[in-house]
Amino acid sequence: MSNTPKRYTITAALPYTNGPIHIGHLAGVYVPADIYARYLRMQGNDVAFVCGSDEHGVPITIKAKKEGVTPQDIVDKYDGVIRQSFKDFGVSFNNYSRTSAKVHHDTASAFFKKMYDDGKFIEETTQQLYDEKAGQFLADRFVTGTCPKCGNEEAYGDQCESCGTSLNATDLINPKSAITGEVPTLKETRHWFLPLDQYQEWLDEWIVKGHAHDWKSNVHGQVKSWLNDGLRARAVTRDLDWGIPVPVEGGDGKVLYVWFDAPIGYISSTKEWAEREGKDWEPYWKDENTKLVHFIGKDNIVFHCIIFPVMLKAHGDYILPENVPANEFLNLEGKKLSTSKNWAVWLHEYLEDFPNQQDVLRYVLTANAPEAKDNDFTWKDFQARNNNELVAVFGNFINRVVVLTNKYYSGILPEPNKYTKVDEQTIAELKAYPAVIASSIEKYRFREAQGELMNLARLGNKYLADEEPWKIIKTDEERVKTVMYVALQIASALATLSEPFLPFTSAKLQKMLNFTDTENKLSGGEYSQWDKIATRDSLLPAGHQINKAELLFSKIEDTQIQEQLDKLEATKTANAAKEKEVEPQKKTATFEDFTKMDLRVGTIIEAHKMPKTKKLMVIKVDTGLNQRTVVSGIAEHYKAEEIIGKKVTVLANLAPRKLRGVESEGMILMTENAAGKLVFVNPDEDGVEPGTTIN
Repeated sequence: MSNTPKRYTITAALPYTNGPIHIGHLAGVYVPADIYARYLRMQGNDVAFVCGSDEHGVPITIKAKKEGVTPQDIVDKYDGVIRQSFKDFGVSFNNYSRTSAKVHHDTASAFFKKMYDDGKFIEETTQQLYDEKAGQFLADRFVTGTCPKCGNEEAYGDQCESCGTSLNATDLINPKSAITGEVPTLKETRHWFLPLDQYQEWLDEWIVKGHAHDWKSNVHGQVKSWLNDGLRARAVTRDLDWGIPVPVEGGDGKVLYVWFDAPIGYISSTKEWAEREGKDWEPYWKDENTKLVHFIGKDNIVFHCIIFPVMLKAHGDYILPENVPANEFLNLEGKKLSTSKNWAVWLHEYLEDFPNQQDVLRYVLTANAPEAKDNDFTWKDFQARNNNELVAVFGNFINRVVVLTNKYYSGILPEPNKYTKVDEQTIAELKAYPAVIASSIEKYRFREAQGELMNLARLGNKYLADEEPWKIIKTDEERVKTVMYVALQIASALATLSEPFLPFTSAKLQKMLNFTDTENKLSGGEYSQWDKIATRDSLLPAGHQINKAELLFSKIEDTQIQEQLDKLEATKTANAAKEKEVEPQKKTATFEDFTKMDLRVGTIIEAHKMPKTKKLMVIKVDTGLNQRTVVSGIAEHYKAEEIIGKKVTVLANLAPRKLRGVESEGMILMTENAAGKLVFVNPDEDGVEPGTTIN
């Protein structure tokens, strides 16, 4: 491999500072990004790995309102928690900043101002949702409702977290204020918009044609779907008092939209790092020889593959991302992770419950990485992977090698004798691993790469088990010298190749094997330590002194796992109790309000699940007036054949809305039982015919 350094700018999605980091964040973004950054540094590349706290999101202001504190109090609290968690977990950011920092406010304001001066925005007066009771516009997560794409009834005003669709608040069906619970009204306001539609052709050329061969299929597919649907102009300002003030005339009382402001945080974080290190930040963002890679979760694909690239393109002097290796979602014990429901494994709590076992979590999250589809974390699997793989395979091999070397040779590597065919084959296999692991990492297949690392440990275990040095020491001491020498070469390779995946383990193993600092550094014209494994017959020479054995991994007991399962069970119980609480009475409705609703009994005569959706069912109902189509989010609760012939209550005069291209002409009244199952508000009595009105 050439040793000419390459420049990389690696970004990891900025976490919202409205709560701590959990395993979903780690598996989706921060562990794969850290593996990649560590690997690139080991190759001698010039790497800027940046991140920071996203402190201007609407969830932060909502949290502040609930807790009766200021948004600044919230971001200061969670920025501290998140920073410390990342540090303790060993995520090797070159810089972790925050979007409340002056350098970010200045950078984002200047970015907006240049685009404004260059005429890249359009200014429009539009109708936005407004909460009369709260006296404010409802931007983004201040409003919830039903997603028009998939029927998810808990979609936000900026995005549906069920299907990943980016939304405007006015797109939502049956919107309600997240502040007061009121049904919002529409009110005029003026904003600046980024005309994404003007970049449609360029995006199609750049992404669909230009990156079709190397972007992950889930990323490419989602972007292509967006482009096929046709892009629309998107507002880049909001009516809020928390955020970066709009820095142009007419911007009073408005701030930059968080998804305009947040990705610029990557640039301001790079500036902050460069200033501290005495570097020039511009080559990391403006030099065509720099590779820009964004690590994100699938819910951020549209922002990093469409909106931010358009911003960079419109600004005019920035490079574009080389790749955006987004992961899917990680579930916990079969259920979707939920911050609001506390259904999560929080990183700071894990580090308290499992001290000095950062690498175990890194290993399990990488082994279960949701690289191509959603995956599941279970505590039993966590225990099994630690005990059966890290302890029994990796740890067992290292322990036997180091213990036997100290026992037979006082920790000094013996001089090997002539290799047998088995020795030669083992060394040849060893030399192949660096390239195999590197290839997987460079293709963003981190689960596959880590699997190959464990195969190297298995090679070592098999070699020792087959050669049995503890037996032949009694009959052939010279043969044992060769066996232990070869085994120690495998151990030294593991010490190097494990560093991106298991950095704490790698450091501990290097100390055990007494690697010197210079062995792991690059110098002009030299190969990296990684490549020396493939190019040299040995990394540890005969006569090298190693240290005493230490356990690399400890067995995790059933009691430790049961504590975690009990914690989740308590969360489940608390959530169930909360759900049983009776919702407060809504705002008083007049008799005239009620009489506006045309409630009728209908009979379901046809039903089928809408393709490519989880929840939506397309239902044909005989209302007595006519036969009409209603799209309802019940497909997870009923099969189509179960509901045919059932009598239901229909809101017949609801304005039609399109869901996934199908016009829904009404609403079927449902409620949720104690088990969380949707059930019909049922008029299924003898003698009640379709078309009967409900008074």
